[in-house]
Amino acid sequence: MKRIIIHWTAGKYYPTEYEKEHYHYLVDKNGIIYNGKYKPEDNEICKIGKYAAHTGGGNSGSIGVAICAMADFKDKNHTGKYPILKKQFESTMKLCAQLSKKYSIDITSETVMTHYEFGINNPKTTSAGKIDIIYIPAFPWVSKDEIGSFIRAKIKWYKLNGV
Repeated sequence: MKRIIIHWTAGKYYPTEYEKEHYHYLVDKNGIIYNGKYKPEDNEICKIGKYAAHTGGGNSGSIGVAICAMADFKDKNHTGKYPILKKQFESTMKLCAQLSKKYSIDITSETVMTHYEFGINNPKTTSAGKIDIIYIPAFPWVSKDEIGSFIRAKIKWYKLNGV
């Protein structure tokens, strides 16, 4: 595995069976982690119908981690009924730190990113224009262009502090 791509589901606070087919790990409102239908290793070489299709143009070698939240998201002034909660965000960051250790993935902008960042860096893929993650309600001062750096700093902190 060569990278971790972090998403929001644009759904409610608990994973659906449909969402479990698309992400390797999902984090609910209480910070509880659910396994998706596929293991990260299933994305080493993507075969039709036998991998987690979470990032158009970037599934191969990628671990998909999703925060169950942000249904009805329109903009930072209207986060809908299911905003990302601090507890679930922190649990997601801890999970990504553990995954970076397990799979020996360095925490850089090329190896740990949001779906939004992947789309910007790969504009010819179907991930171009994706908005997850451009806003974290628990940390409203972090701009959409700084969220990736903020996330990587959090993951590094958890990794360095033995989580």
